Amino acid sequence: MRLCVLATALLLAACGASRERADLVFINGAEPQSIDPSLVTDQVGMRIASALFEGLCRIDAAGHSQPGMAEKWDVSADAKTYTFHLRPGIVWSNGDPVTATDFVDSWKRVLTPSTGADYASQLFIVRGAREFYDGERHDDFSSVGAVAVDANTLRVELVNPTPYFIDLCSFATLSPVHLPTIAKFGTAWARPGRIVCNGSYLLEDWRLDERILLRKNPAYWDAANVAMKTVEVLPVSEPNTAVNYFLTGQADLIMDKGMVPVALAGKLKSQPWFHTGPFLGSWFVRFNTTKPPFNDARVRKAFSLAIDRRRITEKVTQMGETGAWSLTPPGTGRDYQPPPGPGFHPDEARRLLAEAGYPEGRGLPLVDYLYFPKPVELSIAVELQAMWQEHLGVTVNLSKQEWKIYLDSMNKLEYSLCRSSWVGDYNDPNTFMEMFTASSGNNRTGWQSAAYDKLIADAAAEPDVAKRNGIFQTAERMLISDESVILPGYYYVGVQFYHGDRLEGVQANLIDDHPFRAMRWKN
Repeated sequence: MRLCVLATALLLAACGASRERADLVFINGAEPQSIDPSLVTDQVGMRIASALFEGLCRIDAAGHSQPGMAEKWDVSADAKTYTFHLRPGIVWSNGDPVTATDFVDSWKRVLTPSTGADYASQLFIVRGAREFYDGERHDDFSSVGAVAVDANTLRVELVNPTPYFIDLCSFATLSPVHLPTIAKFGTAWARPGRIVCNGSYLLEDWRLDERILLRKNPAYWDAANVAMKTVEVLPVSEPNTAVNYFLTGQADLIMDKGMVPVALAGKLKSQPWFHTGPFLGSWFVRFNTTKPPFNDARVRKAFSLAIDRRRITEKVTQMGETGAWSLTPPGTGRDYQPPPGPGFHPDEARRLLAEAGYPEGRGLPLVDYLYFPKPVELSIAVELQAMWQEHLGVTVNLSKQEWKIYLDSMNKLEYSLCRSSWVGDYNDPNTFMEMFTASSGNNRTGWQSAAYDKLIADAAAEPDVAKRNGIFQTAERMLISDESVILPGYYYVGVQFYHGDRLEGVQANLIDDHPFRAMRWKN
């Protein structure tokens, strides 16, 4: 490892000599697929989008929502109407005022199907939003409960009281975008020299597969408290390379779970700059339920029952993760406890596979397992492949794709089995459960169930916490045990590499969100 570090240091010193070092150098896990807040769905893109754009609320270092573009809000007695009061004098980076109409028009853009926003369903809690999305007239937004009362006042009417709505107002999808810029440049609007922002940072430079440079936005309402004037984001996907950058001082911060080299996991855990903490994240496998053999729930369940999850967490990930028997991590929301899903029962797995017409795996169509190129993902893929072969007699091919291609294949259902994960967008079971409704762009399994969709709708309308949790438990049991739409793997542990004696404003939190504007160097 020492020789590798030295070689990397010399290479980086040569490359970095021609430009000034940014105040903060952060290693992102991949090149973002998008930084458009209306379109972005992955964590690597969300980090950039959330730095460039800000919604009614924003996330602090602890992962809690606080006032953002809105300085305050009023809530009606029935908790269904929110009136947001925007901060006076807030402006876009080009000097245009940020208005309530910007929010209305941006939400309309998200809810217009042709935009292709996978997170459009997040807004279905707003009165009339689902009907607008599903309807034929997308020029008339008047029936949707998002109204600009005046330039500085936004009134939002919800279908039901929604306990996580303020947290959702911090989420990138609900951020405003500068519509005149999009009208002028079309799909090429989110580029340096064109993009107009309202967040804490500006996009100064973007060199694909090399770096993104963010510069502090002097027009941001809270610019006085943004300490890092420049942030350089490096799209490094190879863990050994990322760790070498950090150890040689060429990077200050790593926050990706997949950036822990498997062979070094034990040693890294003992270092003072290596930090971990629980958060609302699950690793799982999606089944493409539209194609044989995984259009049969018995086959899906057999594949799930054949997996020993401890073999993955103890042999591969080694960060203190626990095996997952559900999609929703325990403790999500208010007293929600997910129902237990399929455990490790290879005899039952073989019985189900034979019942489905594939005794000992004979006659099973060729299937591929899709993953993206990180050593930990390869190691997990190899373990899964071995367990399916050992316990089911099934040969599964491993298919590796780069991050952007992998996301595209998953969206298009061009896979048989697919490595996946989900980090809660807010602390509520709905952030996990809503994903698998028929209308969700994040479903990506092809599975649809009117009964499941009704349960999620019933939970949204249920004010009693205990009853609401019970509905979610019924829905999750259907998803995991009855239909086996996904195969839960393990619950994540958050990982951050940083020198805590020098850098502050980084801390483990339940939604694994760490805004750059909250970070600063200690004196």
